[in-house]
Amino acid sequence: MELVIDANILFSALIKNSFTAELIFNDDIKLYCPEFIIEEFLKYENEISEKMSRTREEFVMIMHMLKDIISVVPKEEYVTFMEKGVEISPDPKDPLYFALALKLNCAIWSNDAKLKKQDKVTVYNTTEVMKLV
Repeated sequence: MELVIDANILFSALIKNSFTAELIFNDDIKLYCPEFIIEEFLKYENEISEKMSRTREEFVMIMHMLKDIISVVPKEEYVTFMEKGVEISPDPKDPLYFALALKLNCAIWSNDAKLKKQDKVTVYNTTEVMKLV
């Protein structure tokens, strides 16, 4: 299964050892993300560190592991889908996810229920992803 992963799913996995973290590392799931997520991690690193139930070393180790399993896609590769992404995204902050999902012809993994308020791209929450793998 191929999925575009939402930044909040990644934040959740970093903050605590959870089933979400296990799913991210499931070999049956191939994950993609827009490159801006890297900037988001750097921007919120201190906040994530304060909230997480992990040591700093665990945080760094997990970040390296995520880098190895999640394909970061440069915006240039899906820029031609941006107009459609803006058009269908129910949240003005999320058209990049939709553009990338359209480019890859795959679903989005997000717990943001409002992203389901469109019918062009399938959006799965964590419970749904769990049932699919």
